[in-house]
Amino acid sequence: FSTPTSKSMIEVAQFSCLDDNYGYLIHCAETKETAAVDTPCAKTYQAELDKRGWTLTHIFNTHHHWDHTGGNLELKKAGVKVYGPKDEANKIPGIDVALDGGQELEFGGTTTSIMSVGGHTLGHIAYHFGADGNHDVFCGDALFALGCGKMFEGTPQQFWTSLKGLRELPDETRVYCAHEYTTGNAKFAASVEPGNKALMDRIEQVRKLRAEGKPTVPSLISEEKETNPFLRCDVSEEIRNNIGVVAGDSDETAFGKCRKAKDNF
Repeated sequence: FSTPTSKSMIEVAQFSCLDDNYGYLIHCAETKETAAVDTPCAKTYQAELDKRGWTLTHIFNTHHHWDHTGGNLELKKAGVKVYGPKDEANKIPGIDVALDGGQELEFGGTTTSIMSVGGHTLGHIAYHFGADGNHDVFCGDALFALGCGKMFEGTPQQFWTSLKGLRELPDETRVYCAHEYTTGNAKFAASVEPGNKALMDRIEQVRKLRAEGKPTVPSLISEEKETNPFLRCDVSEEIRNNIGVVAGDSDETAFGKCRKAKDNF
């Protein structure tokens, strides 16, 4: 499906690919620019481009994993530039422009801010569109609906810092994550914070959406702040008690315990 944002010419097309990935195309009708956010499957992306009559101009990679970069070289044709994280540039196929947190990038008549969100992988970045008052963040595997990515390469301190940065985005920010993991994430969230009414209400909403074959993505930062245990392990005593946080534990230690609890769930 496609979501035109209310105050700009940017349109986001969201579609399923591979087993549980979401693909995204960001299109500006005015400039005719189209960006692929990650490239899990070149064939699926090309079909979506053809269906809409859009021509790819940019590829925005969030991190180096194969299910995010696997279609880069096939989709990279004349005029297509590949952007990706500076700290993983040697692992991004076809990269042209290496990006670091804090940089800004002009696209579609607006500006996207690059966020460092390492933890899942060391150099993971997110693309935050918010200059025109519309707030959308394409965060790959850093933050999920009701969850976060596995900590394959980073440290609890790095990942916690990244998640705090995402948590500080405006409440109305739409969170476009890369996988439909919400049902599984909901089970873990309920196990560590069963007393959270907002969480229980959201889990019921997730159940209904999935029963109808509808995506649970995008979510809102406001929803994640209220219900996502990985954004709440510094504020919820219930979560802290259930994951074994003890007196003297830092917030990053608490996050690390939460991540380990999910790994073992």
